[in-house]
Amino acid sequence: MVIVKKFILEKPFSGEPTEDNFKLVEEELNELNKGEILVEAIWLSVDPYIRPYSNHVSPGTTVMGTQIAKIIKSNNQDYKVGQLVFCSTGWRTHSIINPSTLEKDGMPSFYVLPDFGNLSSSLGLGVLGMPGNTALFGFLNICDPKPGETVVISAAAGAVGMHVAQIAKNIGCYVIGFAGSDHKVKWLKEVLKFDAAFNYKTKDVNAALLEAAPHGVDCYFDNVGGDFSSAVIYRMKSFGRVAVCGSISSYNTNPKNLPKVSMLQPAIVFKQLKIEGFIVSRWADKWQSGIERNLNLIKEGKLIYPEYVVQGFESLPQAFIGMLNGENIGKALVKV
Repeated sequence: MVIVKKFILEKPFSGEPTEDNFKLVEEELNELNKGEILVEAIWLSVDPYIRPYSNHVSPGTTVMGTQIAKIIKSNNQDYKVGQLVFCSTGWRTHSIINPSTLEKDGMPSFYVLPDFGNLSSSLGLGVLGMPGNTALFGFLNICDPKPGETVVISAAAGAVGMHVAQIAKNIGCYVIGFAGSDHKVKWLKEVLKFDAAFNYKTKDVNAALLEAAPHGVDCYFDNVGGDFSSAVIYRMKSFGRVAVCGSISSYNTNPKNLPKVSMLQPAIVFKQLKIEGFIVSRWADKWQSGIERNLNLIKEGKLIYPEYVVQGFESLPQAFIGMLNGENIGKALVKV
């Protein structure tokens, strides 16, 4: 008999999430049926997308999320005890999975973790997982950056933003980043060697871009939306490209009453800009190749991957809230 701990959404989010939105409960799992495996969570991911997507689930639902887990019991000849897997089973300590019944379309929800060598399995939730593929495919396929071009990245100290920056630097781009604290800005400059970085809370975006990119911006990787992004878009060069990855500035607002921002059509039309949103599941058929490409960048010393680790399953709500408030540099994780 296995007793599971899990977090459910106790009540819908209204504004910024609080610990009252979550409730820790227990449930008892049944014995395995043929084809099923039992997995135990090792690492759990907290990601910005959980906030807006949770607007569409009912109270009492297990909080969504991904994890790296170990198979501790198997009734499926294709999966062995001890194997590590990636799975989208939410905020729970144990899960029963039947791999043959999972949907094959869309975002990969289950797979045996590739061999990372001596690297931590936690990277399967970060640089060698969804955030890494988001950065790789979204930036290269939508922005199509060229050597010498100027690239701007918002939320540049987050797991996706810092990854985009390093890809851009490897190509030979001039990289400008924005983050939410002087500590993060210092880290971006000193460790990741950004050509310029600014604290958007204390430096006007227009002034920063006039200073760092007086001739304009070729590529913008947008993680935040809002008036911040409007300011960047008005500083784009003709035929500039914008990859819209997220809009974290609006995640805590009522989706029926989103904040008003500056009109963008004049900049889009007269500068002939390309602005394209994306969800990384678009490249689901290239998922493993993306992991391999990012793993090779690590092996070549071209990609670093800081992690912000919070200890203990019960700490998931605090880790999630802290991530949305920008406490982390790099990928935010909880170690069980």
